[in-house]
Amino acid sequence: MKKRLIIIFMLLIIISLTGCTPNDGTYTLDSPAGFWWGMWHGWIAGINLIRSLFNPEIGIYETINNGGWYNFGFLLGISTLSSSGSRPSRNRSKYSK
Repeated sequence: MKKRLIIIFMLLIIISLTGCTPNDGTYTLDSPAGFWWGMWHGWIAGINLIRSLFNPEIGIYETINNGGWYNFGFLLGISTLSSSGSRPSRNRSKYSK
């Protein structure tokens, strides 16, 4: 029962994360995507990459953006996810002495 709840919870999170995908027509030249949307799109880039394999209309990067700030947010969003597993282990083995 607990495994089912975890799976349902994870599916709900994935569905809610993909609600605001890039290139969905929300942004215009008068109202381009900014820093915070760039960070959000960076965080969900992995999910959107997988989705874009099955649906060519889905992108991982918003083309209507405000330039440098969107790019910085996108890069920051991707880097926060990819750097989470790169910390060295604090546990030392008994053989490293």
